[in-house]
Amino acid sequence: MNETSTTFLTEQELMIRESARKVAQEVVAATAAERDRTAVWPRDELKTVGALGFLGMLTPEAYGGSGASFVEYCLAIEEFAAADAGFATLMHVHNSVGFMISKAGTEAQKQKYLPKLATGEHIGAFLLSEPHAGSDTAAFRTFARREDSHYVLNGSKQFISNGSEAGVGLVLAVTDKAAGKNGSSLLIVDPKAPGYQVARVEHKLGQRSAHVAQIQLDDCRVPVDDLIGEEGSGYKRIMASLSEGRVAIAAVAIGAARAALEAAVKYAKEREAYGAPLIKLQGVAFDLADMATRVEVAHQFMLHAARLCEAGIPCAKEASMAKLFASEMAEKVCSDAIQIHGGYGYLTDFPVERYYRDVRVTKIYEGTSHIQKLIIARSLG
Repeated sequence: MNETSTTFLTEQELMIRESARKVAQEVVAATAAERDRTAVWPRDELKTVGALGFLGMLTPEAYGGSGASFVEYCLAIEEFAAADAGFATLMHVHNSVGFMISKAGTEAQKQKYLPKLATGEHIGAFLLSEPHAGSDTAAFRTFARREDSHYVLNGSKQFISNGSEAGVGLVLAVTDKAAGKNGSSLLIVDPKAPGYQVARVEHKLGQRSAHVAQIQLDDCRVPVDDLIGEEGSGYKRIMASLSEGRVAIAAVAIGAARAALEAAVKYAKEREAYGAPLIKLQGVAFDLADMATRVEVAHQFMLHAARLCEAGIPCAKEASMAKLFASEMAEKVCSDAIQIHGGYGYLTDFPVERYYRDVRVTKIYEGTSHIQKLIIARSLG
């Protein structure tokens, strides 16, 4: 198996990576092609993965989680993405909900929500993007009106991963229209509550294991006790968590790209042309060398950015670089993998066309490539 380097990984990190790889290949990869075809929610796979601790990686052990480091988490995400990038995305979104509650929630909120999130009994969703506002989080319009001991939510949320299957949702909503960026708050919402409506589940190009929904909030009531932090702090909390999110998406892109590279190498060794395996042809060999180099460089920089996040060092630039390079790299590597397969690469009989479709969105979610370039450029001046 071609794989990214083990350079500078601790014994614990190596153990987590190998454990994640084993589970991802045995539990998730086996059904990935069928889920891609049918877009069935991976209920059984999530149950197994949750029982093994991978759905509570960023949740402290005191609340039933694994208490993994952020680097260990990113290594695991990469392995699950190599099996199914859509599964890795829904797993990341879910873990992020637990991570936010762990960091900013009250003790009562942690006790109430984290144990069931950690096992996967409840799946988490982040309700951020809106139909008219994606990367521009300051332009959100979903409003939370205070009424005695509740907030009443009204608005629409778009492209919500896990939104149709969630047991716990985090909603960013405006609580003070006059306060600008300081007027948004983060609330825990119960998807079973009246007023939480799944307007539609989107049909997508790729990552079909990860269901994405439009959610309509119509007079959806949230107890005041389910406010995360203080009122008006929601935007700042979301912005503070962006680096971790972008590094994790880099890991998703790298995992899928590595799987495409492995498939291309295997095919090039087995397929013959002009009396020799394809890998003996200089053009093919050079393409594979370029692909392997891109995957390795993306992996190493992702690890660098993950270690900065773990150390609490501000790293918006490095996180954007990691996501930008990894997502652009993944699209190129997966395209080249199809090319090496020739006509067979265009068929669903081989997995490389799925990898190609799955990685395309990594250039869009958690901030588009243009947003990442803007952040990087600002850091230069």
